[in-house]
Amino acid sequence: MTQLRSDFLRTLEARGFIHQGTDLEGLDALASKGPISAYIGFDATADSLHVGSLVQIMMLRWLQKTGHRPIVLMGGGTTRIGDPSFRDESRPLLDDAQIARNIAGIQRVFSRFLTFGSGPTDALMTNNADWLDRLEYIPFLRDVGRHFTINRMLTFDSVRLRLDREQPLTFLEFNYMILQAYDFLELSKREGVRLQMGGSDQWGNIVNGVELTRRVTGTELYGLTSPLITTASGAKMGKTASGAVWLNPERCSPYDYWQFWRNTDDKDVGRFLRLFTELPLDEIARLEALGGAEINESKKILATEATTLAHGAEAAREAAETARRAFEEGAAAEGLPSIDVPRSDLERGIPAFQLLRMSGLVASNGEARRLVQQGGARLNDQRLDDPEYAVSVADVTDEGVVKLSAGKKRHALVRPV
Repeated sequence: MTQLRSDFLRTLEARGFIHQGTDLEGLDALASKGPISAYIGFDATADSLHVGSLVQIMMLRWLQKTGHRPIVLMGGGTTRIGDPSFRDESRPLLDDAQIARNIAGIQRVFSRFLTFGSGPTDALMTNNADWLDRLEYIPFLRDVGRHFTINRMLTFDSVRLRLDREQPLTFLEFNYMILQAYDFLELSKREGVRLQMGGSDQWGNIVNGVELTRRVTGTELYGLTSPLITTASGAKMGKTASGAVWLNPERCSPYDYWQFWRNTDDKDVGRFLRLFTELPLDEIARLEALGGAEINESKKILATEATTLAHGAEAAREAAETARRAFEEGAAAEGLPSIDVPRSDLERGIPAFQLLRMSGLVASNGEARRLVQQGGARLNDQRLDDPEYAVSVADVTDEGVVKLSAGKKRHALVRPV
């Protein structure tokens, strides 16, 4: 690929957002001429998005910051089907009222990352139910369905993997890729959209939309995907012992959100600073080059910058100060009880319920399980939802301890020896 000219693609490439593109040179030339409209679709399967969607959100943010128009497409129509991409089973079907509540919750996420309005680069939120709900079945099959072959659809990984595992794929789900392709066609006509972005698992769906639109209207569209983001340990981005890390504060408090980023693996710091903050690249290069205990300062900067984007500067400052009091002033200095456990045991992993009992916070394994199930147990100040979660050396903080809590006032430290 030749040297990129547009600020948009140069920024995405330098920060690690680009995985695949249908025609990067053509898209680069188009983006260099003036503002383009681009979209990413989000199905409303919950009332908040989580950190797993943050790469796509940041792509839309950089699109706007480099002078282009981001469009957030809410899947009010496609949520009724559920994207089968790389899933082992069908998604639960939601009713219209739940979908509406979920869309309202997700709108709040985007209001913090994008500027909405009526200007040429102001963001727009739209809903594919506006056109999918009005489709007539026979005309849709005749005008759109004839451009898709079953032979081709069966080659897409999202379909093939399900079939290879001999797991059912309903006809309802099989239609999803056609409807997503139709979204691209519809947005190109309604809003002049020229680019669809998404995660790497959406590549086939995006290519379908590019090809469908070229056949129906002759318009040249473009697709761009981001890489699958995993942590240095190989875990899926945004998954912790307490489950998904949500972007709405009622689902995940700003403090818990800050702590999630603060606990980043040393090897991920530079990559996450590039993807999830807006710090200059030369400053990121300096921060990721820090070694030893100094890397902890880089993690705090990552946590504060990421929390500022999601929850605002004041919430980020409060979270950082709370963490400073809890850890830097020394939990042990406050007289917290502590126990020593062999490091070899932690390397194998100790079930959380056993460690709660060993620490003296509960009297029995049964009490420990009930505490976790009732939402009263925390691991390093993050809610613990699975009593069987294997606490390991990966959970040891940079202060050399694992902090366990029962409720808000009872705490204990676990020290590997």
